[in-house]
Amino acid sequence: MTGRAVPFHCPYCADEDLRPHGEKHGEWECRSCLRAFRLGFVGQLAPGDLTTH
Repeated sequence: MTGRAVPFHCPYCADEDLRPHGEKHGEWECRSCLRAFRLGFVGQLAPGDLTTH
């Protein structure tokens, strides 16, 4: 596992022009729509915890 996983697309406009943003881990900026966002790992699911929506 790497120290910093890289998102492939902006969650707002789906563009690929992303750069690290700020000092904290998981902060990214999109140069296309000019939004900054944070991604983080919530946890790992157990096989019995899967639910359908």
